[in-house]
Amino acid sequence: MALAERVETQPERPASLAARVVDWIRRRSGVKLSLVLGPGAFWLVVFFLIPLGVVLAYSFASRGAYGQVIWRLTLENYTRFFDWLYIRVFLVSVWIALLTTVICLVIGYPFAFVMARVPRRWRNALLVLVMVPFWTNFLVRTYAIMLLLRNEGLINSALRWLGIIEQPVTMLFTTFAVVLGLVYGYLPFMILPLYASIEKFDFTLVEAAQDLGANTWQVFTRVMLPLTMPGVVAGSILVFIPSVGAFVTPDLLGGGKVVMIGNLIQQQFLTVRHWPFGSAVSFVLMAVVLISTMAYFRVGGERRV
Repeated sequence: MALAERVETQPERPASLAARVVDWIRRRSGVKLSLVLGPGAFWLVVFFLIPLGVVLAYSFASRGAYGQVIWRLTLENYTRFFDWLYIRVFLVSVWIALLTTVICLVIGYPFAFVMARVPRRWRNALLVLVMVPFWTNFLVRTYAIMLLLRNEGLINSALRWLGIIEQPVTMLFTTFAVVLGLVYGYLPFMILPLYASIEKFDFTLVEAAQDLGANTWQVFTRVMLPLTMPGVVAGSILVFIPSVGAFVTPDLLGGGKVVMIGNLIQQQFLTVRHWPFGSAVSFVLMAVVLISTMAYFRVGGERRV
């Protein structure tokens, strides 16, 4: 009995400092939310918003005679962009990016459909096949395409050996080469979202539509495509945005003959040393891409409804 009374009357040990801090955090939802969102918000502010603000400030400055930045408020960099020379570069960039997106969609949708329908062991093999290009450096892949497309490359040599051509066909340093390089580089970004969307598709809806008399084209356009539109939208955005601002692929495969908006920005920063104009072009590109993306989301949403 005395032992039991001694145990009951023994005072509780005070909680450790760490336990008290954890308990204090648990009682305050605002602190928990700050701890969860704080690191990401800090990274976003320091490495995105602040640099973006610096570039915005540069876009309203002027260039000195020796490439230095003169801090005076002006809109001449934005008005200069609307010269036909730069508008043409921008339109070429948008056209190449749209063409790349369409080709990736045309190739990627059937491939993703097959991936979603084959047995799982083959599905994993096809998924690995899609991911293989990521195992090598982007520059290495681009140089490999250059070796294929040059006049003495594998394609021209095979065509001459087959007797189809007598003289080499110029494929390198053309728009065709740039589009081919962009499609090769960004095709996986189209296939993966499409595969994720098609895999969740209920294929009993196809059978129901066929029972109601719909042909193959009607089943695809009225049943399958609208229900897999989230994958189409996501893949198109993931391909279009990096394609319109690409500069490595046009620089290597275009050889200076195909100039895109990314090459223009690169030249303004690294060659001409006109940082204010390069910053203005960057912001115009970002604004156009942002507006196009929002419009694409809205149109896609209306079609799904």
